[in-house]
This record gives sequence, structure tokens and C-alpha cells, in this order.
Amino acid sequence: MVSRLASLGALLVMLLGFAPAALALESAPVTTRQSQATLVTETDSFIPGTPFRAGLRLRQAPGWHSYWQNPGDAGAATELLFTGLPGLTVGPIIWPTPTPHNESGLTTYGYEGDVLLPVTLTATQPGRLSLHATWLICAQICIPEQADFILNLSAGPATSAAEAPLFAAADRATPRASPWPATLSGATLHLTGPGLSAAAIHKAWFIPARFDTVAASAPQTLTVTDGLLRLTLQTGPAYQPDSPLQGVLVLQDAAGQQTALTISAPFAADTSLPLWQILLMALAGGLVLNLMPCVFPVLALKAVSLAKHAHGPRRAALSGAAFYAAGVLTTFCALGLGLIALRQAGAVVGWGSQFQSPVFVAGMAWVMFAVGLNLSGVYDISFAFAGVGHRISSRGGAIGSFFSGLLAVLVATPCTAPFMGVAVAAALAGTPAVTLAIFAAMGVGLAAPYVLIATLPAAARLLPRPGRWMLVLRQFLAFPMYAAAMWMLWAISVQLGPLGVALTGLGLLLVAFAAWLLSQDFGRLARLLAAATLLACLAILPQLAAAPAPTATAPLAAEAGSEPFSPARLAALRAEGRPVFVNMTAAWCITCLVNERVALGTDLVQHAFTAGNIVYLKGDWTRQDATITAYLAAQGRDGVPLYAFYPPNQPTPIILPQLLTPGIVLAAIGS
Repeated sequence: MVSRLASLGALLVMLLGFAPAALALESAPVTTRQSQATLVTETDSFIPGTPFRAGLRLRQAPGWHSYWQNPGDAGAATELLFTGLPGLTVGPIIWPTPTPHNESGLTTYGYEGDVLLPVTLTATQPGRLSLHATWLICAQICIPEQADFILNLSAGPATSAAEAPLFAAADRATPRASPWPATLSGATLHLTGPGLSAAAIHKAWFIPARFDTVAASAPQTLTVTDGLLRLTLQTGPAYQPDSPLQGVLVLQDAAGQQTALTISAPFAADTSLPLWQILLMALAGGLVLNLMPCVFPVLALKAVSLAKHAHGPRRAALSGAAFYAAGVLTTFCALGLGLIALRQAGAVVGWGSQFQSPVFVAGMAWVMFAVGLNLSGVYDISFAFAGVGHRISSRGGAIGSFFSGLLAVLVATPCTAPFMGVAVAAALAGTPAVTLAIFAAMGVGLAAPYVLIATLPAAARLLPRPGRWMLVLRQFLAFPMYAAAMWMLWAISVQLGPLGVALTGLGLLLVAFAAWLLSQDFGRLARLLAAATLLACLAILPQLAAAPAPTATAPLAAEAGSEPFSPARLAALRAEGRPVFVNMTAAWCITCLVNERVALGTDLVQHAFTAGNIVYLKGDWTRQDATITAYLAAQGRDGVPLYAFYPPNQPTPIILPQLLTPGIVLAAIGS
């Protein structure tokens, strides 16, 4: 009898083993040496059209773990594909809070033991629910696993199933929305509000929702005061300041109790700096731009114009200063609004990014060359950009002064001056009103010296009287313009190679021919032919826009002693504990080139790099590069140059000034 009962029991167990595929609310398990997986539902039945929940349940052997939506430095996220029910709609996986794992310097995010990954479903009719799941499970080795599951679901009032407590436990393990607003300033996450204190929060760590937006293995430094939490991170190359930094912030009290919060932190200007301080920085940055070599030729032209009017009626000097300032301010504000419009449209742009366009660079080369020819006396028109032609009428002088201001701003943007980085970052992160105020402050700084001299009679009288020296200086100033055109031509060679140089050179030839035509006494015919020649220049621009970039390594990245920058190379060097010096540069950035000549390229600094085993990474932003743009934004910058030194085992880099000397570099690297 006992034997028969045992056989009957075994048969019953066997039948029940097959029954879950049709009746039970936990499917037949798929079992391996390292895990057991099933499909479970929260309710015994569902009302068609009403949401219900199902999920993948993983029971993992001790020492084994699977991964979160962002696996971290290694691993792969679990994927679930639901099908089968009529009219089925599937929500995203509701991920429980993961646990960070650190092994051999790599950090991953995942789950150990028994874990449920719920999903909200809606169907129009009952039927067979199918799930195809893939997951990676790791211990000393990693094994990709996959399985297919089936449950037959019926229609009816939703009643709690035996598996409902699993979903309740998953809900308790799911992060809740943060009650405190969050922002990201530089690389520091800020939370503000009541209840934040050092007594309540003993530890905190941030888990990014997307891979490489935050360096997973970098240390995170916590500072908590009453009403304010600061967590210093190291943003990664995938971080985009246009999109909020999203993830899970885990807070732990002194007793070890943890609270997990979902965070969506937009990039913001430094919250420790009030607006008036940022405006002062913008003003100072505009003032410093007057000393930049890229702006000097335009300012020298205005100095000649000012000297011409200094000893005459003040009305002409004041008018020229007013229109010059108007040109500067108008262009700064238009440039700022243009950058914001592009960013809101999803483009990744930064300060000086117009020089990444070969069309813009070629056009600037032609303008500089045309101005130089005008200064050399090859031709003369009353509305020249320089505003210093003979017999300038009052209207022509106003137009000339306005376009002098426009030209000064356009050539100034690649020379990002000290204090400019914080101001531009704040402008692009602020409201339109704040943005306009900051860009206007930069314009005031650039225009201020010329306007000040023009409006102060005593200062104007210090300038020499008009004479032959003005003609000589005017002709001499043509050569900085020719040099600027050559600089633009070199930038084109880096962007497009020989084809770009040939097309830009053809444009220079056409500009020279148009200037010669204007110098001849052909009357209206000369002007018509010159206009037709300049239109032929415009026909070259589409070809420049369509020209492919050269496949050869860019000269900027081939400098002796340097390696091309890449986020992967930087991360690998940081994981090895190597010190790294990062130089973000561009061919059109004169400040960058000067710094490399007088500081970074010196034997003293290069010897210090070698002695300190410092790896020198160089990023070339001459053409648009989304990776470099993201890196600049992660450091709170919108333009080049950027110099960052990563000491070994330090979470954040040391940012150097934008004007370098060998002493500044040696002090930063500790030599």
C-alpha cells in the first residue's frame, strides 16, 4: 500500500510539473547549475484592457549575480521580450535598486540571490503569454543564458496570486522619486531641502542610469550640511549637459538603513556663484579678449580710425565708437541665441564651434584677405569692413564701424580667454534672459577699451595727429590680415586636406581678381564683374561643405610625445593608476597653438612628462567631434583650450588656466 501511494504521489508530482504551463501563475522553471528562472504574474486573472504585472524571477546560486539596466564597467543588462496575448502592450522593466560590485578596479551594478524584474502589461483578450528572456550571470566566469516561458492567462476580476508577495517585495526594492530637487554643477551632484543633514545621512553613492555618463569606478566624495547634500562624481564621456543626469542615489544612515531615490539632475551653473559674479567674469573675459592675437588686427584697424578722428570733431569719433559697440553687442547676442537655439534643437555645439565648419573658415579667410588688400591700397570702397578707407561718408563710417565690431567677435570666439569658460557654461545653462545678459556682458568687455578712449577727450588727444604715418601703418596692418588668412588656410588643411586648400585657394584668387577689377577705372562694368567674381566664390562653399575629411591622422594629434585622446584610452590609463595630462585643442585656436609652443612643447615640460611617467593625450576639436564636445561639457567648458591633469588615484582632474606658462604646467603636475 505504501509503495502504491508513493507511486501515485510521484505521478501526481510529475503531472503538476507539467501543469504550470497551462494553469499555474509561475511557469515551469528553466534550471541551470547557476540559476533557476521562471515567469510569474501578480494576479490569478486580469480584466481585458486593464494593466497587470508579470515578471522574470531569477533564483541565483550563491556567488553568482546578474546585471542592472546599466551593468557598469562590464556585464550586460537582462532583456525581456513579451508576446502572445492579443492587443498586448508592454511597459519597461521596473528595475529594483542594484548593488554595486567592485572587483579588480572595475565596478558593476547587479543582483544576487532571488530577484524579480517586473513589467506592466495590458492586453485586450486572455490567452497565452510568452516570454523570451536573455541574461548574463557571472561569478569567476560569465555565462550568457536565455529561456522561453509560457503562461495561459484567463479573463476575470484581478485577484492576488500566491506570487503577489514577490511583487510587493520588488516594489519595496524599487527606488522612489527624490523629494529633493537635484542639479549637477561641474561634476558635483547637489540636493537641497529640509531633512538633509550629516546626522541623517552617513553614506551616499550614485548609480547612473546610462553607461559611461559617470565613471563607475571613480570615488564619490560626500559632503552634507543642513539642507544641502553634495556628492562629487567623475562624469564620463557619454554625459551630455543638454540632458539631465539620471540614475539612482542611495542614502544610508548610521544604522545601515538605505533609501534609494531616482534622480534627474539637469546641468546648472555653479550654484555657489551669484549672477552678478558670473556677469563680472563675463565682462573680464571680454576685456581679456582684446589682448588675444586673433583680435589684434581688427583692433589695430580701429585704432587707426580713432587716431584719424581724435583731433577732429568729436562727433565722428563718438559715432564710430557707438556703431562699433553696437556691432560687438549685436553679434555677441546673436551668437549666444544661435547656440541656444541649436542646443534646443538637439545639436551639440560649443563656444567657437562655428570654426569647426570649413565653410565658415574659408569665408573668414576670404574676408581677411579682402580686408588686407583694401589696407594695401589695391582697391578702396567706402564701406570696407575696416572703416578706414579714403573719403568715408558718415553713413559709410557707421557701416564700417558696425562691421568692425562684428568681425572682432567672429575672430575672437576661437580665443577663449580666462574667465570665459564659466561664463559661457552659465549662459548656455541659464534662461534666455540670463543668457542674453551674460553674452552682452562679454560684448561690453570687448568693446569697452575702444569706447572709453573714444569718449574721453584727454585719452583721445594722446593719440598722434593724422599724417603720413597713418598711411604707412594702414598698409603695415595689411600683413596681420594676410597672416590671419594663412592661419585660416592652415585650419582648412587640417579639416579637409589638399582638396580644402585648393578650393579655398581658388576663392582667394577670385577675391584678388575682384579687388583688381575694383582698382581699375572701368566704372560700372568693373563693379559688375567684381560682383560676379564674388558670386563665383559663393559657388565654392557647397563644395567645401560636401568635401570629405582626410583619412590621414590629423597633424594636431600626431605631435611628438602625445597620443590621440579617446574616452576609452583615458579610462584605461586611469584604471592602471597612470597620471594623465589631457590637452583639448583646435587648429583655429591661436591661444591653443601659442600655449603649445611656449609651454607644453618646451623641453622642460616634455622632460617632466617623461620623468613623471605622465601620458599626454591630445584631443583635436578642429572639426566637430561629439566625444570631445561631451568631454568639454563634463568639465563645465564649452570651448577650447582645456587642459586637465589627472593625478593617480584622484577622482577629479586638476583644471589648468587657459593661458599657460611652463611654471603653471610644472606646478600642476607636481614637478
